[in-house]
Amino acid sequence: MVEVAASSTSSSSIFTNYPLLSAVVAFAIAQFIKFFTSWYKERRWDFKQLVGSGGMPSSHSATVTAVAAAIAFQEGVGGPLFAIGLILACVVMYDATGVRLQAGRQAEVLNQIVYELPAEHPLAESRPLRELLGHTPPQVIAGGLLGIVTAAIGYI
Repeated sequence: MVEVAASSTSSSSIFTNYPLLSAVVAFAIAQFIKFFTSWYKERRWDFKQLVGSGGMPSSHSATVTAVAAAIAFQEGVGGPLFAIGLILACVVMYDATGVRLQAGRQAEVLNQIVYELPAEHPLAESRPLRELLGHTPPQVIAGGLLGIVTAAIGYI
């Protein structure tokens, strides 16, 4: 007869999951900071920055580095969980500065082309594409540092 071990103990819960909490807090802080950095740059309040992508710092980078750092602090760097967290963080940050940044720049050019079309053109009335999709390297680095600091403070 095979015994099945309980998958969770009574003291374990989603509310005590340190890597998850670190990620959520880092994301929230990054979005909150982004709201103010957007105001500093544009001199107007943009509430979309509280949930939007793009901008300083990268909330995606903050989130994935907080997960990887929290796993490193909790489990060490020698196990498979840290490897998964580290690779995930690298892929997300590479994508933010590569594919998504270039897609945003393409959207900017396409929006300008559509804007210059004559009014009778079928595409003249199309909705503009979102331009803030990716991040510059400094935005990704700032998000990564925020994630590590958030996980470190949570560990202490």
